[in-house]
Amino acid sequence: MSSASPVPETSQRADNQLIERRSIDYIPDAERHGHVFSQFTLWFGGNLQITAIVTGALAVVLGGDVVWSIAGLLIGQILGAGIMALHAIQGPRLGLPQMITSRALFGVYGAVIPLLLVCLMYVGFSASGTVLAGQALAHLVHISHTAGILLFGAIIIVVALLGYRIIHVLGKVASIIGVATFMYLFFRLFTVHDVGALLANNHFSLPMFLLAVSLSSSWQIAFCPYVSDYSRYLPRNTSASKAFLAVFSGTVLGTQASMTLGVIAAALAGKAFSGNEVEYIVGLGSSGSMALVLYFSICFGKITFTTLNAYGSFMSLTTIVCGFRKTVTISQYGRLVFVVVMVGLSCAIAVLSEPTFLKAFTQFLLFLLAFFVPWSAMTLMDYYVIAKGRMDIPALADPDGRYGRWNLQGITTYVLGVLIQLPFIANGFYSGKLVWLFAGNDISWIIGWVFTALFYLFIRRFDHQPPLEKTRYPV
Repeated sequence: MSSASPVPETSQRADNQLIERRSIDYIPDAERHGHVFSQFTLWFGGNLQITAIVTGALAVVLGGDVVWSIAGLLIGQILGAGIMALHAIQGPRLGLPQMITSRALFGVYGAVIPLLLVCLMYVGFSASGTVLAGQALAHLVHISHTAGILLFGAIIIVVALLGYRIIHVLGKVASIIGVATFMYLFFRLFTVHDVGALLANNHFSLPMFLLAVSLSSSWQIAFCPYVSDYSRYLPRNTSASKAFLAVFSGTVLGTQASMTLGVIAAALAGKAFSGNEVEYIVGLGSSGSMALVLYFSICFGKITFTTLNAYGSFMSLTTIVCGFRKTVTISQYGRLVFVVVMVGLSCAIAVLSEPTFLKAFTQFLLFLLAFFVPWSAMTLMDYYVIAKGRMDIPALADPDGRYGRWNLQGITTYVLGVLIQLPFIANGFYSGKLVWLFAGNDISWIIGWVFTALFYLFIRRFDHQPPLEKTRYPV
């Protein structure tokens, strides 16, 4: 692979095509466009949606009270979003989607390990969102839940194929619709229901508090594998602090608003919430024509978020395939096939798992932390501490280049980072042997992140490869 000195800092030409041409390849400066505010609207509007509401509700459904659940969720948002927003800075600096940079840590072929797990995450999140959006769409157009799920899946395929520009446009529109909808729902909550009584009933429980922290932090950390996918078209000289603040504030404000609504709704509903999430949320607002507006808002809010997963699955699957083919591009036909396969799989899971969705999604969301916390810790330590923002971009596509085929240092660190968490995981899917040390509370993600970061810094001391003086860009 050849290389050249960095291309000019200023953008010469914006890519005005509606249908995106790029996939996992480097975005030249001439095609960079946009403003950091689009990062705020994407993550703010994308999180004002029903799955975030349901996730927040879990803190109460599983035994927490309103006040301490909201407090725990907020702390988790801040911790998780801080990690997530650090990944967003990589997009404009490198002009690459998030997961292809894993090749610098694992090797060109070794990166398949976290990529396969990321694809699993995308399918799970897409399936969970499709369940709730399918229910709302079914009520909106008067069809069965299964038909609603399939129709929603078809919409996601179209939007994901259009790509980056249309996704950011949807983020802006979703922000406007989401703000209007949430203002209305909160107004109804505080004027129709006795929310004050719920707030007065607060009893601190450490296990329930830590559960709320884990729910929201895992929600935010799960975005890390694709956050720079949506910032990579920004000009390379975009302020790092502004990019961080735009993503951080957008995702914290949007998610906390949704989860707070979920906490209050679940506390009001009691046992009536589980299994009837969409209908109950809409019922809090109104009935008749206003209910149809709320169903539409739920559907639209899910389009943005589910498209992120479909688009991300396409990027990850492309990274896997192109790694072994030694290429950085894929045809439009290949793009169509990858998107249809991943969305189709999500729809199939959604149809089959709908009756037990809430319980299964809880376990899935919490267990995901064990696999993405080590990857995040390694990525951030490598980029900010070891490489100091420098990367050999052409070598990411060359198995014989700087990063090699299989990086045993990175793979070993990742495996140990996962294994160190297993004894401390506590959820319905898996319970470790040492959770009793923390009164049954799951703090595995904290242990995993700190251990992986420190061990990776230690093991890289034995790497004698000369450091890069500056980022190497493609010709």
